[in-house]
Amino acid sequence: MPAIEIGRICVKIAGREAGRKCVIVDIIDENFVLITGPKEISGVKRRRANINHIEPLDKKIEINKGASDSEVIEALKNAGLIEFMKEPVKPEIKPI
Repeated sequence: MPAIEIGRICVKIAGREAGRKCVIVDIIDENFVLITGPKEISGVKRRRANINHIEPLDKKIEINKGASDSEVIEALKNAGLIEFMKEPVKPEIKPI
């Protein structure tokens, strides 16, 4: 299972943006990370997210800690992942 690390591409599994892909930009503490879509690509705006509400994927891009949305977009273009980020994932409905 991929680790929670800067540059890791994840899927939001909770909240209004569930099923959309995002990138971890910074690690706040053991429970929260700073993520971004960026909004113009995947629809996820830059925000703090609980690590229990994201699911890491096996893809990772090379960005610096706290990278701006434009730096994230550039890294996604270089890795050829723009179209991958635009595709929504059907969220799994977890039983209570």
